[in-house]
Amino acid sequence: MNKAKKIWFNNKYISWDKAKIHVLTHALHYGSGVFEGIRCYETSLGPAVFRLDDHIKRFYHSAKFLKIKIPYSSQEMKEAVLKLIKINKVKNCYIRPICFYGYGKMGLDPDGAEINVYISLWEWPKYLKESVKVKISKFIRLHPQSVVSSAKVCGYYVNSIFATFDVKKEGYDEALLLDYRGFVAEGPGENIFMVKNKTLYTPKLGSILPGITRDTVIKIAKDFGYKVREKDIALKELFRAEELFFTGTAAEITPIIQINQYKKKIGEVSSKIRNYYKDIVTGKVKKYYQWLSFAN
Repeated sequence: MNKAKKIWFNNKYISWDKAKIHVLTHALHYGSGVFEGIRCYETSLGPAVFRLDDHIKRFYHSAKFLKIKIPYSSQEMKEAVLKLIKINKVKNCYIRPICFYGYGKMGLDPDGAEINVYISLWEWPKYLKESVKVKISKFIRLHPQSVVSSAKVCGYYVNSIFATFDVKKEGYDEALLLDYRGFVAEGPGENIFMVKNKTLYTPKLGSILPGITRDTVIKIAKDFGYKVREKDIALKELFRAEELFFTGTAAEITPIIQINQYKKKIGEVSSKIRNYYKDIVTGKVKKYYQWLSFAN
């Protein structure tokens, strides 16, 4: 991992190597924390964070379901992100705000444990390869009556780790999980789109995280005249799709070139969306400047 100089911790800037927690931290044992994944890109006007407002909004949304009262305002958090970028003098980076129950209480009820908030960043290339081979995992996405699917909770990602282990041992790059009904859900850390007759289809909300990159694709597809439908997607539809791609802050827009034994092409629609997305996040599309928060 590429170390940065400073990490934001509870309204202080500390050195990277001093960002440590106690072994009895509640979240370490029970997954009782929430986090965000955000990206900053180099633009002609300086470093710019993509959709910072939306990421911080989801951060607070996630926290409320764990009854975490973040002791800083959303504005303070946004300012801290931008200042941290300037302090570390980075142009492109991945940003990880995390808030969790810390030391002071064991047992499943975290009431009484301290609340810790960190913001870290580091230079991190695209999470996946330029195109990926994907396998349907034997593990299913968490049932929406067992968890709050719209929250980005630390503990949920054990499900993603299991799915990742499951497919990588067979030589695939990434997994795809189904929901409890057998419909397509999402990747371990990505949403999915399929293309047929220049219409984009993506699983409807319910068992999936409402991804910010997913929302971006839904909005910008209209600029090319593409229709977007959110619906339950059966596996047979997915296998017959003309194009498939993952979306996510870490993964950005990643074409899928194989799903199980079915080969896929990187087609016109996914290529246009991917290239347009790159132009937007790097400040080349004035129409979407409102999605950029400049750290200068």
